[in-house]
Formats: sequence, C-alpha cells, structure tokens
Amino acid sequence: MTQLNNKVVWITGASSGIGEAMAIQASQKGAKVILTARRDSELQRVKGLCPNPAAVLPLDLTSLADPGEAVRKAESFFGPIDVLVNNAGASQRSLVLDTAMDTYRRLFELDFFAPVALTKALLPSMIQRGGGHVVVVSSVVGYISSPLRSGYAAAKHALHGFYEALAAETWRQNVKVTLACPGYVRTQVSVNAYTGDGGAYGRMDKGQAQGMDPARCAEKIWCAVEKDRDEVLVGKEALVVYLKRFLPGVFARVVRRVEPT
Repeated sequence: MTQLNNKVVWITGASSGIGEAMAIQASQKGAKVILTARRDSELQRVKGLCPNPAAVLPLDLTSLADPGEAVRKAESFFGPIDVLVNNAGASQRSLVLDTAMDTYRRLFELDFFAPVALTKALLPSMIQRGGGHVVVVSSVVGYISSPLRSGYAAAKHALHGFYEALAAETWRQNVKVTLACPGYVRTQVSVNAYTGDGGAYGRMDKGQAQGMDPARCAEKIWCAVEKDRDEVLVGKEALVVYLKRFLPGVFARVVRRVEPT
C-alpha cells in the first residue's frame, strides 16, 4: 500500500483541473507537495489551498532541456521524490487532414516525452532508495480513439505502452506504476486543446462541461494509488473501453457515428 503521509509528491499540471485537485488532496493526506506548471501565479494560488507544506516549481514541459536539473530543483524543497504524478498534458480538436506535423510534435512533447523524461530522471533515485510510485494521468483515449483527437490518442496510447513496460521492469525494485484513465472531467482541457495549426480550440465541449467533478476524479485516482493498482478507469466513459475490447465491430460502428466536437 502507498501511504501519502509524510511523502514527497511532485505533481505536474498542478495549476488547475485534476492536477490542482490531486495536489490539494495529497496535502490533506499529509504529503509535502511540489507543484509544477507554466503559470506561477496559478501555482501560488493552489499552494495557498494546500494545508501542509507545498512548493512551487514553474516549468514549461514542452521545452524540457535538462530533466535532471528539473529533478534537482524539485528535490531541493523537501528531499527525494516518493511519488511523481505525470498529469500535465494537452488535447486536440482537429482532423488529421488539417493537422500540421509541428502540432503533432508539440502534443507528443508534452503528453509523452515530458513524462517519460521526468520518470527516467527520477528512476535511479527511486531504485536506489528501495522504491517509489509513478502515477500517469492518461485517458480512456489511451485505449480507444475518436475523431479530431488523432495526435492526442496516439500520445496516450504511447504512454500506455511505455509505462506498462516500465512496470514490468521495475516491480522487483518496488517502483510502482499506476495508469489513471479518466473519461470526461469538468476541466479546461477542450478550451486549451490544440487545433490543426497549434492554436487553442477555445471552446468547452458539451461532454467536458457535463463531466465529472475534478475533485471526485482525484479521489478515485488517489484511492487507486493507495491500493497500488496498476490502472484505474474513471467515469462512465470506461464502458466504451469494454465495448471496444469485447465488441470491436460494434465499437467501430458507434465511433463512426459520433458527432465530432
């Protein structure tokens, strides 16, 4: 079991949404939290909501030149990292035909390469100290795909491949991996999603607006982490994952009739 009390927890994408909720709840459980995102002012706001010690480490993960240096800065606050939460990410709302290769590369830089780089930079320390926990906030789109999300889905699928391999390699060293895969959560993810040219979509999807409360999503993820679960599907959209797994032909027909948003 992974207990958060007195643990050092580093959360990326901590300035809003799921990351913010996970940070506050980890702090409430007694963790020392390090908050990372691009916006210092928003990180300071979240820090003020944390009842236990918290630190702010602004980073632009799309241009992470030296992951080792980022780890050293994170460890300078409270010591070695016990739990890394790779939550930062961006979605997409554009057709394949309209999406520039630079936009795909930006998506992969944030959604795949950044978490992989931070994980690799932290891994030797975790192994040396006898364990640690890596939490990856993926999506049900890590199992399925749908229109307008080709790059987002590809990056999330890649995360699953990488972290499933990592879990199989490091379980003997007590380094645990939890893949968390929410469906729709009421955040700004669609507003901030990339369009084909890399600009912001700027609109709230209907599904997003009606999605799960971020705090409820965070609760379910932390519950899975504390139970050392390998993966957790969060929300009613998880049913679509099972539909694809057991009735792939039906799933294909359903997704082709989805109205793209």
